[in-house]
Amino acid sequence: MNDADKIESLFQAGLKHYRAGDYFEAHESWEELWSDYYLMDRKFIQGLIQLSVSFVHLENGNIKGAKSLLNKSTEKFVEFKGVQREIDVNNLLTQINQVSEAYDNLISSDDFDWKIIPRI
Repeated sequence: MNDADKIESLFQAGLKHYRAGDYFEAHESWEELWSDYYLMDRKFIQGLIQLSVSFVHLENGNIKGAKSLLNKSTEKFVEFKGVQREIDVNNLLTQINQVSEAYDNLISSDDFDWKIIPRI
């Protein structure tokens, strides 16, 4: 498999895991992509990693960690406009803002509405 195929395979594997709600495995695929290849949009990939890890923290009851990683992902995504890797960045940021507001009102991670997770 050449590098371009491997890059696409890792990105798509991350998407598949994320969409299935397996945020840890999504993070693992994207982390390999981010660390093994110096891509032009590596900050975007890093944002996806941080977004995924935010939800891993939330699953583990670490609301503070979830908030922190969500904020870090936002900082990465705002550098991109329009569509990046077939993801509408503006829509993603709107959805992340909704999650951020929900995080601010959480007392327990058990109370989080997982239906508001950004769709990518």
